[in-house]
Amino acid sequence: MEAWFLSLLHTLAEPTYGLAVVFLVAVVSATLLPMGSEFAVIGLLKLNADLFWPAVLVATVGNTIGGAISWWMGYGAEALYEKIQHKKLELRALRWLEKLGPKACLLSWLPAVGDPLCALAGWLKLPFWPCVFYMAIGKFLRYVTMTAALLWLFPGQLSL
Repeated sequence: MEAWFLSLLHTLAEPTYGLAVVFLVAVVSATLLPMGSEFAVIGLLKLNADLFWPAVLVATVGNTIGGAISWWMGYGAEALYEKIQHKKLELRALRWLEKLGPKACLLSWLPAVGDPLCALAGWLKLPFWPCVFYMAIGKFLRYVTMTAALLWLFPGQLSL
């Protein structure tokens, strides 16, 4: 059993499979599902430290696509929600988002609020491509910062 598991880990450490897994986890984790993709990135880097930049870029692209999916979910959900009365706090948050526009999507990297923020951008029908652009910047900076910080905090942990 241990040999099978080690064989699986080495297979997943190969760029072909490991990067695909990171991409899928990053896409799903950027939707409204409660999931984090940083551990997939760190896990891949623990198995293959030479993949730092490819892993960061693949995770950024996957997470940005997931954010775009959330944008479209918000866009589609807006019509249904309009039938329900807005609360004062919700109106203030919506006005804040409308004021910031697509630049608010820079905050899409934040835990707990970042993914719903992408959905709200779609809900408000903020321009899609500028939102995706700002999402990508925020998510890229998150992956570079978090991955580099974890590698710095746990430098000896990257060798098998």
